[in-house]
Amino acid sequence: MPHTLVPAAWMTAHPTKRVMSVLQSRGAEARFVGGCVRNTILNRPIKDIDIATTAMPEQVIELLIKNQIRAIPTGLEHGTITAVVEQQPFEITTLRRDIQTDGRHAVVKFTNNWQQDAERRDFTMNALFADMQGTIYDYVDGYVDALTGNVRFIGDAETRIKEDALRILRFYRFFALYGVGKANESARTACQKAAPALSSLARERVQQEILSLFEANEPSDAIEIMRDDEILIYCMPEAEDFDHLNNLLAIEALLAPHWPLFILPNAALRLSALLPKCPRKISTVAVRLKFSKSLHNRLLALIDTTRSAPAQYGLEKCLYEIGSESTRDLLLLNWAKCGLPSNHEMLLSTATNWQKPTFPLTGQDVLDTGTPSGQMVGTILKRIEDWWVQEDFQPDRVKCLAKLHAIISHT
Repeated sequence: MPHTLVPAAWMTAHPTKRVMSVLQSRGAEARFVGGCVRNTILNRPIKDIDIATTAMPEQVIELLIKNQIRAIPTGLEHGTITAVVEQQPFEITTLRRDIQTDGRHAVVKFTNNWQQDAERRDFTMNALFADMQGTIYDYVDGYVDALTGNVRFIGDAETRIKEDALRILRFYRFFALYGVGKANESARTACQKAAPALSSLARERVQQEILSLFEANEPSDAIEIMRDDEILIYCMPEAEDFDHLNNLLAIEALLAPHWPLFILPNAALRLSALLPKCPRKISTVAVRLKFSKSLHNRLLALIDTTRSAPAQYGLEKCLYEIGSESTRDLLLLNWAKCGLPSNHEMLLSTATNWQKPTFPLTGQDVLDTGTPSGQMVGTILKRIEDWWVQEDFQPDRVKCLAKLHAIISHT
């Protein structure tokens, strides 16, 4: 007897029903596939809605346009069309099988065979289909694997990896997200054997997998086995401080239930714990993996050894200068090195609820003293602001103006 899904809200929503109805209006079959099915089985939120269909790509486009549904040919050579209904995207792909692969790209042939389509996918838990009624179609024993947390390649693991070497990193990421117990040994062995192929992948693809892994709720086991399997040396050989990272993850796990909106998975924070506290090496990683400028700068700021983690009496100054998020990160990194202080609850409460005060003066106040416009205005204003911060933000506008005039009188 086939397994069934309890229809989730996304399955019964109007945009979903409309797209599925249109796709099947001329006799073609259409089923949900992949992450939306897997996560619904596991009662987890879904990210995307993917649909597999026996309709050819040209027919999919024709059906969508005829029914006034926006159709975007996002991957036409692989049979993928994105439909958009009420701002909800649906990725629709014609059933296919891979007939030629080189570890990065595939030449495909369309089919109407659901088994063939399932067998060309990566992991068993990602090859589950479901129809509108909730009937699950499982051609590769993925249902039990999903429920038991067994991240397992479909068929021969080495063959799956040769088709696309990125599946090495995907294995460890999926283990971080869905794995339970020990990681699949045959999968690990295949990943170890093929690891040098990671060097030939586009850096952007590697970056996406690395960042996604480090944003998982509990990535510590996956990162540990990546180290043991010598995977990281092919994409991030600078990774070295595993103790710091493990301590950070342990502190996050301890604090997150009490601070769910403040202690969130953070790739930059976790990477800064793992990587060397050396700007040159951080920049090497950032360039190799094509990190965004903002991520690069954030990593550099987090490893800045000139800025110590704030204690009770320096906390508000730190909050004012770098903001709540960066202050939190400095606290967590320091605690991962030195241990959790007895006043950590108070520090987190202050950082969470702190409202940045407004400095009472502006550049116009300096100009009103007769100071010529130019660099001197900013220098004087910054000097007063630094004094105001050191005074715990207590001086009001009158006292700040008095400080301004005292400075002017001595220049």
